[in-house]
Amino acid sequence: MTETKTSAKNFFSPEDREAIKQAIMNAELDTSGEIRVHIENTCKGDVLDRAAFIFEKLKIHQTKLRNGVLFYLAVKNRKFAVIGDAGINRVVPDDFWESLKAEMLNYFRDGKFTEGLIYGITRTGEYLRQFFPYQQDDVNELSDEISFGDK
Repeated sequence: MTETKTSAKNFFSPEDREAIKQAIMNAELDTSGEIRVHIENTCKGDVLDRAAFIFEKLKIHQTKLRNGVLFYLAVKNRKFAVIGDAGINRVVPDDFWESLKAEMLNYFRDGKFTEGLIYGITRTGEYLRQFFPYQQDDVNELSDEISFGDK
């Protein structure tokens, strides 16, 4: 069975995937925070429930300072979520994730998915940097690679 153009694994070109990975690496340069991107074909049910499941599956909740963030996209049914762990949720404004999603949606509506993700990742990195600055002994706790679901 071949993947269609809109399947999760080939929704982004190799160049786009590399640009997204580079945005993650850049965002994490000056912070101890961790950012992951996960892409699936579909999301049945509530997108926040699915994102929370993936958050746990990718062990984002196991970072030392609980300052991990997940950008979740289901490409075929155009659902997405951005969720942060308890540490970052304590310091960002209450509407931070919803506001960020609205800003990203402006890009997505124009078909600029790579740019929207990079924007969201960059903004998140700015917040993480304020509250979770890079430490000398900081280690990259989570992979910067985009992960793909089988759904």
